[in-house]
Amino acid sequence: MTRDAAHFPDCHDDPDAVRRSFRTAETQSVQFRNLPSGNYAIAILHDENGNDRLDRFAGIPREGIGFSRNPRFSFGPPSFASARFALGTRAEVQRIRMRYFL
Repeated sequence: MTRDAAHFPDCHDDPDAVRRSFRTAETQSVQFRNLPSGNYAIAILHDENGNDRLDRFAGIPREGIGFSRNPRFSFGPPSFASARFALGTRAEVQRIRMRYFL
C-alpha cells in the first residue's frame, strides 16, 4: 500500500509503503492501523512460488493480482488514480478481487 503514485503498483523502492506478507493464500482480511489521512492505493500479489516478484509469461501475469477499488485494466497495471481511495479519520474497507490470467 502506498501514497506515492510514482511507486505504484511496485512499492519495493517506496520507503513509506506499508507491506504485509502471508504464508497462505487463504488470508481473507488485513487491517492497517494508525495510518495518516490521505490518498492510498493497494496492490496485492499472490506470490505462489515465493520469489518476491510477479512472474509473467509473454507479459501476462502468471500469479494472481488485485488492486484497491478493483479497477479495470488490460495491458499493464491500472494507474494510481484508478486504484486510489481516500483515507480519513474513519475506517475504510476495500474488498479486493484477485484476478488470475493463466
